[in-house]
Amino acid sequence: MKVLPIRGKMSLFYLVVGEGGMILVDAGLAGEERLLWRQMQALGRDDLQFIFITHAHLDHYGAALAIRAKTGARIVVHEADAAALAGGETPLGTVRSRGRLVRPLLPLAERWFGPPPTPADVLVQDGASFAVGEMSLQVVHTPGHTPGSCTVVVNGEHAFVGDLISGLGRPHIQRYYAHDWAQLPLSVQCLRALPGLRWLYPGHGRTPLPPLPELR
Repeated sequence: MKVLPIRGKMSLFYLVVGEGGMILVDAGLAGEERLLWRQMQALGRDDLQFIFITHAHLDHYGAALAIRAKTGARIVVHEADAAALAGGETPLGTVRSRGRLVRPLLPLAERWFGPPPTPADVLVQDGASFAVGEMSLQVVHTPGHTPGSCTVVVNGEHAFVGDLISGLGRPHIQRYYAHDWAQLPLSVQCLRALPGLRWLYPGHGRTPLPPLPELR
């Protein structure tokens, strides 16, 4: 198995390559599907099976519809974020610190980068499992940032955490946007309780991170 980070304008998304198929975790902004095409062309592969969306924000699912149209891969999201995804929305919840500077700019960001309405193919809950070739995949509900924020765990070792944890600077828990601030530390505790994790892959910053980083 190989993890290939794809660095978009606003976030990281990940192509996970196995012998029997590939998955994508998040999909960047609308238009950033071209970054994925380059990776797939370099690999000589076209067997993308699933597009897992960690949460319904425009920089994480913007290109999902275009990717599905070209590859036939199924879009997967937690049921609590499905309506926002289908509506092409980016619910920020409440904001703190620098997030207050960004909120007024969201309408412009949605106009420039806004994702199209993106109905998912598969709605999941906590504990949903999938298999792609030799890869086993588990969805862990880690809400707080959005109601349906999830972590995708591959082969019990690689956790794709979306925006729950940031790798910008010293690793830290989400501190700018949250639907429920009290749920964020509980979601981190949920990850800490998973046995066997080796690496965390955040939606922003350097990657990968050790499995239990000291978080600020």
